Amino acid sequence: MADAAGQEGDGPRHLIVGHVTKPHGTKGEVFVWPLTDRPELTFEPGREVLVGDTEGELGPEIESLVIERTRPFKRGLLVKYEALDDRESVDALAGRYLWLAVDELSELEEGEVFYHQLLGAEVVTADGEPVGTVREVYETMPAHLLEVRSASGRTHLIPFSERIVREVDAAAARIVIDPPAGLLEL
Repeated sequence: MADAAGQEGDGPRHLIVGHVTKPHGTKGEVFVWPLTDRPELTFEPGREVLVGDTEGELGPEIESLVIERTRPFKRGLLVKYEALDDRESVDALAGRYLWLAVDELSELEEGEVFYHQLLGAEVVTADGEPVGTVREVYETMPAHLLEVRSASGRTHLIPFSERIVREVDAAAARIVIDPPAGLLEL
């Protein structure tokens, strides 16, 4: 996915922000499952999004669409794109991923990070003991989980919560945790 995302410097140039699940109705709307914490800003009218394939990749010939209007629907959004005015014109979007240039995303708040910035980060305890490297971030409830692999190959699932994660330094790719007793023995 790095090549498709246009990896440059210290991060990708584009991020996936939504998944088109299916057409909705007969007037060119599609149901979009937002993959962002700020769908109201990401899917605002006039914004141009890039259309990836069903595997989440951007191909060599990038297709873009301009959002005409958006409205909430169930747990997602109904999105209408300019020049796509009937069901047949949006059928091919079903199952495809939507991308946005990183420089078009809203600014992060103090203490926020993009999950891709956590991948590869070194995880240490508050005492400085190495735990491992972040391999994956899982969006679960009530807390997201960091999959951390130690040098010995052992995998730890660490809740990404303020109670455990004490410091995140995305620039240094370092996370400091204060795990409760027994968490690292699981």
